[in-house]
Amino acid sequence: MAYGGKPSRGCQMCRIRRIKCDETKPACKQCAKARRQCPGYRGADQSGARIGPSRPTTLAPRSASSGSSLPTSPPIPSLLPPLEDVASCHFISNYVLIPRQGLITTRGWLEFVVPLLKQDPPIPHFKHAFNACATASLNNRVGTGNDFERQALGHYTKALAATFTALRDPDMVKHDATLASILLLSLFESITAKSLGMFAWSSHIEGAIELVKTRGPEQLKTKTGSDLFSAVRIQMIIHSLSTGKAPNMNIEWWTHDSVSSGHSAEFQQLSGRTGLLRNEVNSLLGTLTRTPGNTKLMEACIQRCRALDKEVVEWLHGLPDVYGWKTVAWEDYNPKRDYAKAEAFPGRIDLYRDLWVVNMWNVMRCMRIVLASLIIRLTAWTISPADYRTTPEYAAVSRTCGEAIADIIASIPYQLGWFSRRKHLRVVEQLSGFACGEDNTNKSLAGFFAIWPLVCVQGQDYMTDLQRMWVKGRLKCIANELGVRYADMLSRLNVRMPSMLILRDRLKGNPQSMPVDFGGVSPGKQSGGGEEGAATATATAPHPGSSPEALNKQEEAYRKIVQLQTEQLKNQAVESKGAVDEWTVKTWLQL
Repeated sequence: MAYGGKPSRGCQMCRIRRIKCDETKPACKQCAKARRQCPGYRGADQSGARIGPSRPTTLAPRSASSGSSLPTSPPIPSLLPPLEDVASCHFISNYVLIPRQGLITTRGWLEFVVPLLKQDPPIPHFKHAFNACATASLNNRVGTGNDFERQALGHYTKALAATFTALRDPDMVKHDATLASILLLSLFESITAKSLGMFAWSSHIEGAIELVKTRGPEQLKTKTGSDLFSAVRIQMIIHSLSTGKAPNMNIEWWTHDSVSSGHSAEFQQLSGRTGLLRNEVNSLLGTLTRTPGNTKLMEACIQRCRALDKEVVEWLHGLPDVYGWKTVAWEDYNPKRDYAKAEAFPGRIDLYRDLWVVNMWNVMRCMRIVLASLIIRLTAWTISPADYRTTPEYAAVSRTCGEAIADIIASIPYQLGWFSRRKHLRVVEQLSGFACGEDNTNKSLAGFFAIWPLVCVQGQDYMTDLQRMWVKGRLKCIANELGVRYADMLSRLNVRMPSMLILRDRLKGNPQSMPVDFGGVSPGKQSGGGEEGAATATATAPHPGSSPEALNKQEEAYRKIVQLQTEQLKNQAVESKGAVDEWTVKTWLQL
């Protein structure tokens, strides 16, 4: 038998990563440094086990002079699990959240994965989609980050082809596995963050929404079908609030299911109404011309935004104590600390009961920020060309958004594992756990949930530079340490809200005579004054007696100016050209 070398006595994680293990007991320092749970060391009876697929045993050819032949022994099977099993366990322990029974506050996440994996025979498109996510997640959190990338992409390609085939099958299109596959494909896009960026994720979510409509109310009669419905519903809310698209179908249809508690249904309704109102206001601001009637319409929209925000505040104040959170620590400011890498931001640190509870609070806080942004954009439209930053509305909105930003920042340490190293501060019992593995380690799902609130606040005009640095650092942490690469791409956005959206409104609905000022929307600035290289040319309104030829030239000149200023706006919205795909930039700018 060929000699395979002296077997490593390092921990399993170091052997998978193919790095030298210091063999410290009970956990090696390499795992501690990488903030991973050390899986431990193999026993003496496993000393011959090797990482990866076992190699076939080859025998040296015997010479012709040999007088006898020895029986060939079968190859010794590897004592370590194959890559597919390791990846599956890793994924389930990081993304499949199981609620405790009988608690109205908690919901699971990807619970449908476990029963679908147990189906025999396995359903090909679901199995490939699951393996794609599992292998990609393991790839991003173990080793160099490209060890298993080819395998993950291979599963993803097969899953796409098999899912398209299933969608054309009248029976398979309504199967739970088909909807589950689409949801997993959307998650794969977030885990890997390939070149299509937000577009691919959005396309998968829109496909899942259409499939839920096709499946109808029958899907709610089973536990797996109900879990799938809930997963699509929460993704639809994030999709609507982040893209500005109206929620698909009637809101009541999405909130009428047997498993939602009263609070959960109200949460879905408020979220859906916010998405609808945002879509309506975006459309009005980009199309209406300035008339007394349209000004009254905009003022009515301001009142609707205020009324909905008041409902959100009253709903949050009326939640039972089990949904509450409490401040358990305070982080002091350290002028020597690099806050791009700090776990906590100076100020309070809050503790929650559950990942779903903190996610619900942060979505509602983001909804308040979205509504506040709409109020300022509408105010800017009604008083233009006056400066909206001098209005009482802007002062009130600044306070509201400042509080929401501080609340979100104080919640992030809980989501990203700060308490796992300070268990003495975890004074309340957690209401849910993961399907396998230890619950007190950093989880990819927590980072996945934290992405949208962090991206929502990182571009707000009301943030300080230090807050923005910390938020971008947390997004990079989610990408590099928790393996959700989509977060790194979004951290490269330099969108400023609402100032850049106000400029967008003027570019899309500009009555030609209105100058467009870039000075007040440059990243990191809130005051006017212009900027070197900014577009300052404006087109004047055509004279009533102008000839058709003159009118055409005037309109062409105006279109060129708008196109130039739109390109400058898109360039300002990213850290560097090409850092974020154009579809994502245009979506965040509502172009």
